Amino acid sequence: MVTRPEPDISAFLKARRAALDPAGLGLPAGVNRRRVPGLRREEAAQLAGISVDYYTRIEQGRTPNISDSVLDAVARALRLTDSEYAYLRDLTLPGRRTPTTGTGTGTTGSQQVRQGIRLLIDAMEDVPAYVCSVAMDVLAWNTLGGRITYDFAALEPRERNLARLYFLDEEQSRSLYPEWEAGGEYMAATLRADVGRHPDDPALSALIADLLEHSAQFRRCWDQQHVRGLCYGVKHITHPVAGELWLHYESLPLPSDPGQTLVTFTAEPGSPTEKALRLLATRATPQPVPSP
Repeated sequence: MVTRPEPDISAFLKARRAALDPAGLGLPAGVNRRRVPGLRREEAAQLAGISVDYYTRIEQGRTPNISDSVLDAVARALRLTDSEYAYLRDLTLPGRRTPTTGTGTGTTGSQQVRQGIRLLIDAMEDVPAYVCSVAMDVLAWNTLGGRITYDFAALEPRERNLARLYFLDEEQSRSLYPEWEAGGEYMAATLRADVGRHPDDPALSALIADLLEHSAQFRRCWDQQHVRGLCYGVKHITHPVAGELWLHYESLPLPSDPGQTLVTFTAEPGSPTEKALRLLATRATPQPVPSP
């Protein structure tokens, strides 16, 4: 039986309090020396405009019905980002959590990629692209998408998981990603946001449990309680054939296919990365992508 990585509001709010600088928020240093970094509970309550007792009960998960106004006040007091605020709402208001669509497969959404999406990514010959699930399983990819990092076609279906490859095949992932530590923190923060939205997804729960058991680096990143939304950014890759790549990535949820995300990578026009991708495309032999 897989142990669920239940979201912990206490650990999350404590971590967010500890990350704040009281002096930067205009709070006095106080007479007594601080035993721990960050804000005290009473200071967080003061900034939120609520009683210390009420804030304590929120942090301990003993308030099942919290109003939007109080959540807003706590989020402002702790300087939460949009992703962190969405995660807090998921923890405190499960009725308003991002809906999970069941398909009878025991996973969030479907593992089957529609033919139209497959045709779309195949038509993007100069753009690396793949489709992944909530649990970061790679479900489909085009030729370049299967070559810019891992050779998905050469892997068994269970091994085609971005998080497992990143944390459990450390030697290869370190060689691919120069900023490996920072990338791991971002990936763990993205998975935490997903767990908040989909706490009942068995594939996601199994992934987190597996990573916690087998990767010390993931445990360190997970314990930081960071939350990030996976949307867009720039990825730095050191490719064994194409060399150094700087790619803009976009993560596009597929509205008609809940739980699936299309990820694309593009290079600046005229850049060395664009030229490297063209070289990689000429060396990459198109391979049929097996159906899950």
